Amino acid sequence: MMNYTEHTSPLGTLVLAASDDGLCGLYFDRHKYFEGPHGWTRSDAHPVLRQASEQIDDYFAGRRKAFDLPLDLRGTPFQQSVWKALLELPFGATCTYREIAQRIASPRAIRAAGTAIGRNPVSIIVPCHRVLGVSGDLSGYAGGLERKRFLLELERRT
Repeated sequence: MMNYTEHTSPLGTLVLAASDDGLCGLYFDRHKYFEGPHGWTRSDAHPVLRQASEQIDDYFAGRRKAFDLPLDLRGTPFQQSVWKALLELPFGATCTYREIAQRIASPRAIRAAGTAIGRNPVSIIVPCHRVLGVSGDLSGYAGGLERKRFLLELERRT
């Protein structure tokens, strides 16, 4: 069963989703790969969703640099390895798609790593916004480049 809540943030309304095992989704409105909470149960009191909402508020307020939430990331083994590499990126740091491919011991899989990053179901918390193009340019973000820019600036200022 998938539970969800909506949470207001500086980047618009976020849809947070959780299973019994942990947080498995954080989506922006007009998120590229999210079609809405169809068939999910609205559960504003779900403990993981409440904890996630509190930690997201702290992040946007500059009081949190790391998240401490149970995660239930659903994807292929390759996607899982990419998302695990994203979780190792420190607050305020950036890297390239090529570096992520190298970190997961698949240096030729740059495009595949980029695709997995784009399919990250837990934006912000699994920090795919910290990944840049090879020349350091902003590229690709399922929530939109304006949001990616905002998150990077937030982390630079904090």
